[in-house]
Order: sequence, then C-alpha cells, then structure tokens
Amino acid sequence: MDILEEIVAHKRIEVAKQKEQMPPRKLYAEVEQMMAEGVTKRSLSQALTENDFGIIAEFKRKSPSKGWIKEDGKPEEIPLAYEQNGAAALSILTDEMYFGGSLDFIRKARPLVSIPILRKDFIIDEYQLFQARHIGADAVLLIAADLSKQEVRSLTALAHDLQLEVLLELHSEQELDFADIPVDALGVNNRNLGTFVTNVENSFRLAAQLPQDKVLVSESGIGNSETIRLLREAGYRGFLIGESFMKTDNPGEALKNFISQL
Repeated sequence: MDILEEIVAHKRIEVAKQKEQMPPRKLYAEVEQMMAEGVTKRSLSQALTENDFGIIAEFKRKSPSKGWIKEDGKPEEIPLAYEQNGAAALSILTDEMYFGGSLDFIRKARPLVSIPILRKDFIIDEYQLFQARHIGADAVLLIAADLSKQEVRSLTALAHDLQLEVLLELHSEQELDFADIPVDALGVNNRNLGTFVTNVENSFRLAAQLPQDKVLVSESGIGNSETIRLLREAGYRGFLIGESFMKTDNPGEALKNFISQL
C-alpha cells in the first residue's frame, strides 16, 4: 500500500466517525440555513487570474514525508500574514492524521481574511463538501488519483450547488482524461502521492497537454522566482507554495520576500 492508499483508507474511517459526531442530516440542514441567509462568494479562479502573482500560500503544519514543519503554527496568525503580504488565496490543510490539520483552522482563519480559502484534504465523500461550506471554505481540492471520473463529476456538481469552486489535481498523463470535467481550476501536483518525491518538471511536462481555457495551478516544489516565471510562460496562473514558507520563523515575511523577487 502506498502513502495515498493508506491516507484514503484512514480517511474513510475518519469521515465515518465525523458522521457519528455530527449526523449528515444535521450538517446538511445547517448548511442549507447558511445558504438561505446568503453566502459571501469568493472565487479562487478569479483571484488567481486577477492577482499579479497568483500565489496560493499554504498553511501546513506537518507532512507525511517531513514530519512536523511548524507544529505551533497558529491559524489565527499565519493566514492573515499571508494575505497582508500578497497571497492571492490560501490553502489550509484539514487532514489531522497525516498533515496535522483541523477543520477548526479554517473556522478560525475565515473571519480574519477576505481572500479565498481552499480546503485541502482528501475528499472522498459528499459529506466533506458540506463540511467545507459549513466551516467557511470557498473551494475544495479533488484528487484524480483517489477518485473515479464519475466521482469527480458528481462531487464537482454538488460543490457548485454549494457555491464551492473545485481545484482538480492531476499528476500524470494517465489522468488527463479528467481534464474535460467542468471544474474551476486544474492543478498539477509535482509531488508523487505514492512516494512523496517532488519534481517540478511534472508541471512543465503536462502543461502543453492541459486545456488552456482553464486556470492552471502548479502545486508543490516551487522554491524560486525563476521557476514561477517559467511556469507562467508554460500557461500556469496559480502557484501553490507551503513548505518553503512554513519552515521559516515568519511565513508571512517569507512570502513577502519571495514576491519581491518576482
């Protein structure tokens, strides 16, 4: 079993427990009430196309390959610092077991920031989409490697009904047939989710094979401004960066310094 298979197997158990703690009927009713009262809609894809730099700054305290990156990172501080220092959008990890995340991280950050928040997790169940809307996320990540094409279609349709945008993550040529699903942005993960080895060449290799009418996002392994310049030339408009900021003493300042070089 590779790391992705292990994470997804655990995620099924985790979601089942969450449904016991907050039954779907109760969660869905609360989200319906929120929707009826009006939801502030923030577009991830629009933010990436309109922002000069397109940085999705990630709040990630831990990873399966590196262990703890910033165990004491505060969701009340770092996401706000990211916004203040030029991030177009935020990515916040909500997986607890493998990434040290929490649904509460988005709950705490949402009232403090005005830019879009992506719920980054391993979404396998419609219940998680209602969770995302409930905690204040604006977009969700769907990963082609752990979903069937039909599952991505149905989850995307429901996400849109809930006024959530979808960033669909691809990793290989074998997943290119997912690109015709009407998602809001297409991401290329430069990290192999089976081995967690990172190579940004993955984004360059797949760029020409992706539909250029979609907002394209390069994810992981981006460490310098020259790489972003080359990725822009290849058609990318969004750049998801987390570890290189989170491992510093001041992630917001690290983002500011990075942007100053673009």
